[in-house]
Amino acid sequence: MKNADGSLAIVNTSNADTPITDKSITPLLTVDVWEHAYYVDYRNARPEYLKNFWQIANWEFAANNFAS
Repeated sequence: MKNADGSLAIVNTSNADTPITDKSITPLLTVDVWEHAYYVDYRNARPEYLKNFWQIANWEFAANNFAS
């Protein structure tokens, strides 16, 4: 995420919390690692899910969020 002062941070949340509700930050890129996000396609293979996530991440969207 990008903080209001322009600095960057990596944030972990729990219990379905999301930093998107905090108006003082701009989320740049998110990935859901709760089982509901990948279990149907990957079963218990979270590392494989994450490996494939990097192949489809929308870097243009993240760059636009960073620039704003």
